[in-house]
Amino acid sequence: MNHRTLGRTGIQVSPLCLGTMMLGAWGNTDPGECGRIVATALDAGINMIDTADVYAFGESEEIVGRAIRSRRDEVVLATKFGGPMDDSPGRRGNSRRWIMRAVEDSLRRLGTDHIDLYQVHRPDPLTDVDETLSALTDLVRQGKVRAIGTSSFPAEEVVEAQWIAERRHRERFATEQLSYSILARHAEAAVLPVAERYDLGVLVWSPLNGGWLTGKYRRDAVPPADSRATRNADHFDFRAEDVRARKLDLVEKLEALAAEAGLSLIHLALGFVLSHRAVTAAVIGPRTLEQLKGQLGAEAVRLPPDVLDAIDALVPPGVNVSPDDVGHVPAPLTDPALRRR
Repeated sequence: MNHRTLGRTGIQVSPLCLGTMMLGAWGNTDPGECGRIVATALDAGINMIDTADVYAFGESEEIVGRAIRSRRDEVVLATKFGGPMDDSPGRRGNSRRWIMRAVEDSLRRLGTDHIDLYQVHRPDPLTDVDETLSALTDLVRQGKVRAIGTSSFPAEEVVEAQWIAERRHRERFATEQLSYSILARHAEAAVLPVAERYDLGVLVWSPLNGGWLTGKYRRDAVPPADSRATRNADHFDFRAEDVRARKLDLVEKLEALAAEAGLSLIHLALGFVLSHRAVTAAVIGPRTLEQLKGQLGAEAVRLPPDVLDAIDALVPPGVNVSPDDVGHVPAPLTDPALRRR
């Protein structure tokens, strides 16, 4: 598997990154299969694993830690902090107080003395980004963290963080992890160009749009019982009738396009995000070993211009089929107190 440089870090990563949100109580509860998923990914040449403390509230990190214990040096290990770990207001967010506790918890669960990429899971409107960068800079200097990054930051906050790091001599964010797929192309308008301008490594989450781009959902058919659409219908657009109808129509057309190109729909979708010049790696999040095997090999896909043009004709650049596929909604849009005097 060919490798790509993660922004300016010099770290070499595979074009496919194993995402582990589905390992544990949120997805696959079989510890043996979870371990086989990690081992199979590593054996196939994937050298980057992405998790988060909030995934199954620490269980995903524990599964990853056990699975890589004898292979730690092979792995570029990434995790995230900031999501609510319980109902306590002190166990979430991007404050120095929580970061210093969260990193120790993640190191313990992962069974390692350092994290290769430590990412801010979402922006925190209650915390000055300089406070966050100051704490993360200390972690880098202590050797507990090798590089730092963000996830689902809007373009203006990516720029602000770069400016603050330069002016105040903080460690700079080296990566951005964002939502991007054929059906969710909002990042093309601003975040991807900004990431390219600052030479950030870009990791793409949900490149299969929550399972829509696997072909598992069909018109006039009940979603598979074990699918995310069944477990979380609201989140995966199955109760938004207009969005559901539009996605089902597009999936049929994309499947035909993939067949003409001699590809599976999954490989077409992964090949699409990997073809963007700013993207470093696609984060794949299989729940089963079978799902993982269906995604392996996509790093070798090279979509020709006519196929990319055909995709653009179906879903224009910058367009989201579902408005909910952004990944982060700024607080002023959800909290009336931030819009009114």
